[in-house]
Amino acid sequence: MHKRIMMIKGDITHLPVDAIVNAARTSLRSGGGVSGAIHRAAGPKLKKLCQQQRHQQGACPTGHAVITDAGNLPSRKVIHAVGPVWRWGWRATLKQSQLASAYQNSLLLAVEHGLQTIAFPAISTGHYHFPRLLAARIAITTVRDFLKSNPVISQVIFVCFSERDAAIYQTSLDFYLKGEDDLC
Repeated sequence: MHKRIMMIKGDITHLPVDAIVNAARTSLRSGGGVSGAIHRAAGPKLKKLCQQQRHQQGACPTGHAVITDAGNLPSRKVIHAVGPVWRWGWRATLKQSQLASAYQNSLLLAVEHGLQTIAFPAISTGHYHFPRLLAARIAITTVRDFLKSNPVISQVIFVCFSERDAAIYQTSLDFYLKGEDDLC
């Protein structure tokens, strides 16, 4: 039996899952990091789909997500989740809530579209400077809590590109999923 929540070190653009999540900008335009890698691997079709999405609905607010086809990727869909830009101070609680919402809204879209396997990058931890350990806690606990009441999704994979992120996510998974035999 496979783990329902797991972490792998690798390239999210190579995974043959139902959906991969793009750490997107509000404009849905390609950026650096994982967003740039996803757009490059998906080809020009993804850019066109994102433009169509923008024209239909406007910008995607922080904490929200939209779904498109995946272009040339081995996944069926791309869920574009907009995480917050981190800044220390009085808005830290809001930023944490927005990050949790980005994960939750991605999962809701997956359920709505009948997608069973989904892969997440470490949303907001690159160019948006969200503290990695805090981001891992939010991601893992949000996914854990969502899966407890949503059996449609059979597997969530956290995909970390760097050794540093992989170590943080694996340690966090071990801690936050302790005793959750139905999820790990």
